[in-house]
Amino acid sequence: MFWRSLRTLLFVNPCPCCGRRSPALICGHCQRQLQTCQLKSSLLNGRGLFPLFAWGSYGGPLKRAIAHLKYDQHPELGVLFGQWLAESWLANPTRPTGAITVVPIPLHPEKLKQRGFNQAELIARGFCRITGLPLAPQGLIRQKNTLAMFQLSLADRQRNAMNAFRLGSGLKRHHHVLLCDDIYTTGTTVQTAAQTLQSHNISVCGVIVVAATPQGTHHA
Repeated sequence: MFWRSLRTLLFVNPCPCCGRRSPALICGHCQRQLQTCQLKSSLLNGRGLFPLFAWGSYGGPLKRAIAHLKYDQHPELGVLFGQWLAESWLANPTRPTGAITVVPIPLHPEKLKQRGFNQAELIARGFCRITGLPLAPQGLIRQKNTLAMFQLSLADRQRNAMNAFRLGSGLKRHHHVLLCDDIYTTGTTVQTAAQTLQSHNISVCGVIVVAATPQGTHHA
């Protein structure tokens, strides 16, 4: 009994979403809350120039959990969300197949230094761990320290994102790429990233995100 109690004490940690003690990364209560945000189909049509695959709808518990990931120093959530996204991806028979490399949307070096990690790269690593797809973490470099998009109009978003990226390392001509990010709203960022890749004859076959804004989404 003593050793069982000691093991429980040693391996039970606070849930990063609510603070409850839990033997799992996320407590059962928060997992159930997050599951209410999962989409019936991970493929969202009519949301941009490329097929968009999202695990959930951006709002409620999922919005709060992503905020915990990015602003409360819980990088472990990024890998977990990437794994959930991968499971949804693998269950979708319409997903692209073949030789695909996953490229996370990068942070500017100043923001990366401030945050300590790139949430899109963590999501991509979790995704690739399950799918087995190769990862090019430095495939794109953010050369412009853009403003936060949520406070901008569509026109301002487009100006803000202009010339934000340059080609990094790990990609070659005629590679097929999946762009990975945490949230999809208007698609301005991924479209700018895709244009950079396409200018080097690298094609984008889709975009994967943990959450997409509610427009056009349907819950399970």
